[in-house]
Amino acid sequence: FDPRHYLGTHWHGFPKTGPHRLRFLLESVKDLRETLRKKGSTLVVRKGKPEDVVRDLITQLGSVSAVVFHEEVREIL
Repeated sequence: FDPRHYLGTHWHGFPKTGPHRLRFLLESVKDLRETLRKKGSTLVVRKGKPEDVVRDLITQLGSVSAVVFHEEVREIL
């Protein structure tokens, strides 16, 4: 979870993620973790800036052959 996603927007000051969306995200992550556990896998969840968290995870794991991510689509005005 990137803390920057829970700050106000640049344009109008509204939160990027309100309480209903946050609840949905938390429930979705919990459900995904439970589903993966039933299949013998796991889900790593961290809070922080992705550029820091991913670097730290790679260092922790030691042998990482690939990192895949997606970037948030930003509105162009």
